[in-house]
Amino acid sequence: MQSPDPSPLSPSEPAIAQNVAALGFISPEVPPEVWQRHLAGAPLRLGVLASGSGSNFEAIAQAIAQRQLNAQIQVMIYNNPQAKAAARAERLGIAAELLNHRQFPSREALDQAIIDQLRRYEVEWVIMAGWMRVVTDVLINAFPDRILNLHPSLLPSFPGARAVEQALAAGVKVTGCTVHYVRLQVDSGPIIMQAAVPVLPDDTPDTLHQRIQVQEHRIFPRAIALASSG
Repeated sequence: MQSPDPSPLSPSEPAIAQNVAALGFISPEVPPEVWQRHLAGAPLRLGVLASGSGSNFEAIAQAIAQRQLNAQIQVMIYNNPQAKAAARAERLGIAAELLNHRQFPSREALDQAIIDQLRRYEVEWVIMAGWMRVVTDVLINAFPDRILNLHPSLLPSFPGARAVEQALAAGVKVTGCTVHYVRLQVDSGPIIMQAAVPVLPDDTPDTLHQRIQVQEHRIFPRAIALASSG
């Protein structure tokens, strides 16, 4: 997949911004032959990591229920006792495990506990859906090229925390979301799929994030299918 230009689109590039917004996707849709290969295989065994509301976790569950993704969620792991994702898991009938990061002496210790739970539930692919913890090579090496993350920007622009606020502060005309493989450096892994979202003149962090989430829910299941099909 080709990645976008490293520089974000600036207000001085309205023609480019309009074209990208009209296209919606930066990366192409999943090719039909890839879909066929994905649907013909055994269901993917997913483990989802979530820290917040869990809307992308539920979007993946819905895609599975609607047979738009050939997978099953084995477990949802969350690190925040107040995370609304736990209530979603209960409503959806999906196993949920709390691993409160505050109770672990290091990031490596937390990641090892995550690995233990993922292996307990026989997970093949790890899906970071709003996981607000930096992972270490302990977890990455346990699932090489099988950990996917969703980030609310068109990477490589605006990596790290508060990407939506970064985009607004930069005055870009277009931002979006990216699904990528996880690497040790935050938000640096190879890009699987992206979607563009225009920035409106009166956008706030909340309104822009809401429109980005619509595209997140759209591309995340497709990116999982694409990545798992090679």
